Amino acid sequence: MIRLSDYLQTKYGEKVYKIALSSGCACPNRDGTAGWGGCTFCSEGGSGEFAQKAVDIDTQIEEGKKLIAAKTNAAHFIAYFQSFTNTYGDLETLKALYLKTIQREDIAILSLATRPDCLSDEMIRMLTELNRIKPVWIELGLQTIHERTAEEINRCYPLEVFEDAYRRLKEAGIEVIVHVIFGLPGETKDMIIGTIRYLSNLDPPLDGIKIQMLQLLKHTKMARDFQENPWPMLSLEEYTDLVAKSLHLLPDKTVVHRITGDPPGRLLIEPWWTRNKKKVLNTIWKKYRDT
Repeated sequence: MIRLSDYLQTKYGEKVYKIALSSGCACPNRDGTAGWGGCTFCSEGGSGEFAQKAVDIDTQIEEGKKLIAAKTNAAHFIAYFQSFTNTYGDLETLKALYLKTIQREDIAILSLATRPDCLSDEMIRMLTELNRIKPVWIELGLQTIHERTAEEINRCYPLEVFEDAYRRLKEAGIEVIVHVIFGLPGETKDMIIGTIRYLSNLDPPLDGIKIQMLQLLKHTKMARDFQENPWPMLSLEEYTDLVAKSLHLLPDKTVVHRITGDPPGRLLIEPWWTRNKKKVLNTIWKKYRDT
């Protein structure tokens, strides 16, 4: 297990900061192609509350750099297309956008959040071409390996689709980062660890992982379900115990990109302890070192 900050420092010899961007893509789980309404935990912004607005990409990047400049004089950045499904759209339009982005001198890495059911062979060939210019990361929203949970959260693809996309991406030489959510309704601690064990045994090994606690946000179906029929949420102690255990299970070369989320305060309903990011991080790393 390697921390992202350490990985980037070793590879680039400097801090490399992420700029959250928007490609203007939609999501097949909202327009009826795969499903309607999106995943039940997903906000109206498609999990991209901190992304720059979908205007000209150079403007987005420059605005993002201004925000980062308040705390650092970083020279190179990760272009993170965060909102919705960033391989869901016209191939040539997306190729032009991502090529323009990756060719900028200040962009070190192109990172695309997407769904495994939106990675055609043609799309992967395009990503492979970009990967020859600079590193391309593909971030897949798996969340859980358990099919019943996947149905409950309206993920709208089975595990086999993830496995196929993962295999084809790795064969193409593209780094894959998988998103996992702890505390989904109905999941036991053993089920959560089961997802981590599954990912830890992938072949080829997993490049990166993002872990976060389930955050109930206003205006989502899951929040409405919770208000009608609440279920037990993981406490800070339970969550940090699970994450510390998970970190010990991961392969040595897997890069840990995230172990807690940044909840948008104006939207967060539960759990409130997730707002204290520093405390969550400190608790996790202490438990990891002590076990």
